Amino acid sequence: MTISSSLNAGVAGLNSNATRLATIADNIANSSTYGYKRSQADFSSLVLDASASGRYSAGGVRSSTTRLIDERGPLVSTSNPTDVAVDGRGFIPVTNIAALNAQSTDLPVALVTTGSFRPDANGILRTETGHVMLGWPAAADGTIGNFPRDTTSSLQPVRISANEFVSNPTTEINLGVNLPATASIAGAPGTPYAIPVEYFGNLGTSEPLTFTFTPTVPATGASNEWTMVIRDGASGNAVVGEYTLNFDASQAAGGTLGAVTTVSGGAYDPATGRVEVAALGGPITINIGRPGQRDGLTQLSSSFAPSSITKNGSPVANLTKVEIDANGYLHAVYDQGFTRRIYQVPLVDVPNPNGLIALGHQSYQISPQSGSFFLWDAGTGPTGPIIGFSREESATDVAAELTQLIQTQRAYSSNAKVIQTVDEMLQETTNIKR
Repeated sequence: MTISSSLNAGVAGLNSNATRLATIADNIANSSTYGYKRSQADFSSLVLDASASGRYSAGGVRSSTTRLIDERGPLVSTSNPTDVAVDGRGFIPVTNIAALNAQSTDLPVALVTTGSFRPDANGILRTETGHVMLGWPAAADGTIGNFPRDTTSSLQPVRISANEFVSNPTTEINLGVNLPATASIAGAPGTPYAIPVEYFGNLGTSEPLTFTFTPTVPATGASNEWTMVIRDGASGNAVVGEYTLNFDASQAAGGTLGAVTTVSGGAYDPATGRVEVAALGGPITINIGRPGQRDGLTQLSSSFAPSSITKNGSPVANLTKVEIDANGYLHAVYDQGFTRRIYQVPLVDVPNPNGLIALGHQSYQISPQSGSFFLWDAGTGPTGPIIGFSREESATDVAAELTQLIQTQRAYSSNAKVIQTVDEMLQETTNIKR
């Protein structure tokens, strides 16, 4: 009976609009929830075949809901360096603290687009809701290994050792010294010039590396030649390098290095202007300058002047904070002013983000509908950069939700009116026989 189908269609309309109302209520309730992705209710009609007599039967409506995970909310600044958000496509891999505390060998992996991560009592970088950041650990020199990109098995919980002491050995010295040209001419006394340079060994100890420059004094004219001897204080002032320096006396390149002859120690590379010496505290590369260039050793005028001596390395340092850059590299910042890369946090991308399974606390899980995942370096391929000191706000537009709320209320009232009308018509039918 067609009048009965009208009643069923009205009931289906009430149910569908109630579903839409639930999504609107959820969206508005989470308008201040960081990383929230709004839900959307879509309606589709149900069509029943018309009978041979030409009567029409109302099929009604069916509702389906979708969480629009690919929609992103605006980013806001915070004061915590490990408050992170993805500016674009991609998800940060996380696990849950409960599985980590249970020492599970197979940690579950979920995906988030933002989170406020802070070290807990054990140094684990996690959120208050229990999400633990996952990443690839860096080697001691800060390099990241060649990890597989189609599996999360190589990801590890990010752990920050806040109370650790770290050595930062010296590996490079840039030596800018001017040698007096008058010291290499006939009649000069041939006095050697020495300059100690502090370096830091592999154990964080401070040691001197002494450079002694001795001019070659000719019988007549100018030799423009010096002998550079390098002694390591940590080895009892043992000689770790000796080089013969010849300086250019031409008008175009006067005073610059012309040639360097290696007597002992690491060979001189004219392409880079560097030599390497084997100090007790570890190998050190020394930049003395390239031939014809004025960025290292020079021989000018009558003064001995250490014009520019720089080095890397520092005493033993304490960790002060960690920061993340746009490519997902997590850097440890130490009180001696240097940084060290300790992890890389990749971004997970799937072909259909809206096919992910929504979990609690704005996290998601891979599903057959989302497609297979791939781990990208943040800011490469289809993924956006990771932004520190930031959180992603809710994707809810409250004004749009309130507009839909009005429409839903009107639609619900109209369906209720249909049911009321059908009821009145059925009442008239029963009143035919009194």
